[in-house]
Amino acid sequence: MSKYTTGEIAKLCGVSVRTVQYYDERNILVPSELSEGGRRLYSDDDLKRMHIVCFLREAGLPINSISALFADENPESIISILLEQQEQTLREERSECQAKLDLIEGIKRELKELDKFSVESIHDIAHMMKQKNKLNKMRLTMVLTGIPVTALQWTSIVLWITHGFWWLFLVWACVALPWGICISKYYFHHVAYICPECHEVFRPKLKEAFWAYHTPKMRRLTCPACGRRGLCVEVYAEKEKKNNG
Repeated sequence: MSKYTTGEIAKLCGVSVRTVQYYDERNILVPSELSEGGRRLYSDDDLKRMHIVCFLREAGLPINSISALFADENPESIISILLEQQEQTLREERSECQAKLDLIEGIKRELKELDKFSVESIHDIAHMMKQKNKLNKMRLTMVLTGIPVTALQWTSIVLWITHGFWWLFLVWACVALPWGICISKYYFHHVAYICPECHEVFRPKLKEAFWAYHTPKMRRLTCPACGRRGLCVEVYAEKEKKNNG
């Protein structure tokens, strides 16, 4: 039967001597015997055990779990539980890492659209990204409510052209006008704008916002704080808290 010193077993398993010693201290890998000079000597079974420990460590299992595994009378009964727990932990960590990567990519995209960068710009980007999901849900609501109105519009146009049913177009106009007013009020009630100059978050007057030039993400407005007139970034507007006192 082969005998291995601490250094030899460390080399065979691709770990440091200190790691082997540490596992001995934790009673995970206790040497089969000691030489006359007091050196640790490991057997083939110890080497196999060390390979198992290294394998479990590569899988991410903590030392305490591995120690408990080898201390149990029936280690096969708990290994599957430990692996399932580790799998769940790794999946959660992967999700967290992916969320961080998505955040970084989002910040990089927003930075490319900035005319000039400052420390305050990071605050603006953070505010925009925090409210992005709410803004998208609000826009989706608008699109869904607009589908029936649009369908009625095109149906009325087609029937007017093909059958002369002009009155259906009149029905559409009677529906579209109040819908347009309501959806505009809903929209501007749920959005605010960030001034890129002073970084003020403000809500413009309905008339100014309605007629202002705009892009999918920005609108040309006058900032009430610094007076700058130019494109301001659109974000979701949180509801204002009422003061009780």
